[in-house]
Amino acid sequence: MKAITLPSFGDESALTLADVPAPTPRRGQVVVEVAATGVNRADLMQRQGLYPPPPGESEIPGLEVSGTISAVGNDVRDWHVGDQVCALLAGGGYAEQVAVPAGQVLPVPDGVSLVDAAALPEVVCTVWSNVFLGAKLQPDETLLVHGGSSGIGTMAIQLAKAVAARVAVTAGSAEKLEACMSLGADILINYREQDFVEELAAATHDDGADVILDVIGAKYLDRNLDALATDGRLVIIGMQGGAKGELNIAKLLGKRAAVMAAGLRSRPLPEKAAIVEAVREHVWPMIEAGTVHPVIDTRIPMEDVADAHRALKDSKHIGKVLLTL
Repeated sequence: MKAITLPSFGDESALTLADVPAPTPRRGQVVVEVAATGVNRADLMQRQGLYPPPPGESEIPGLEVSGTISAVGNDVRDWHVGDQVCALLAGGGYAEQVAVPAGQVLPVPDGVSLVDAAALPEVVCTVWSNVFLGAKLQPDETLLVHGGSSGIGTMAIQLAKAVAARVAVTAGSAEKLEACMSLGADILINYREQDFVEELAAATHDDGADVILDVIGAKYLDRNLDALATDGRLVIIGMQGGAKGELNIAKLLGKRAAVMAAGLRSRPLPEKAAIVEAVREHVWPMIEAGTVHPVIDTRIPMEDVADAHRALKDSKHIGKVLLTL
């Protein structure tokens, strides 16, 4: 089969279309004939040699796909050849076929096309596991989402509004903030022109955010503590602003706050399966009712994968970038 490989690490030119062996399903797996795959910042990090796949997983990039099941392991009972699905991966999505643990497979929701379903698994599982299962966002609480116009951000806005929370977002342009507002965001902060701590305090009568979903990391660590409400929860899921920061324990104690950090890719298979099952139970009905939908910026043929990586690097996109086959 054809796949995007990384013979060496580096810029977009490192992404190489090549012939590789097609997968066969091992115990507990299905093989998906890929229609589309989501592009994530983790893929850019992997391309640069900064985010290797977990041991034993595919070296091919790609953390989510949609497509049609073409083979199933002998012990798989819930999925069948011909089922249209999307799936959460630890790697391997930039390919014509990929083997996936059956517990990480989801049906394509009613009302979503087969291609666009590739925009769902990684962002929905990330947001649901961190904001709802981890930080336990409640109705009437305030969620601050950094990077509100990203794939993660656009999904977090919709899910938070669906459970009657208030949503604040940061983004870097009026166009991106307008997109966030159209999804339901209540508090719009242009981080290039405004101080998010001051703006959030003014909008919440100095209460701050009950939950913060942060992709920046070290650069925002101290300011995020300032922005937290009493008993607030800071959830860090990215390091775009650096990996090492200084944590002010006095601020943390003073607010009785919690700082959490959780990735998805390296979790054990049973944990991933539990997250996927929770997503199917709680989020899929919202999608099928039209309350929540994937936000797609652009769909790019897989042979133009370098353009897709440049699009994410330039950070002008709103929502997800997909590779199509």
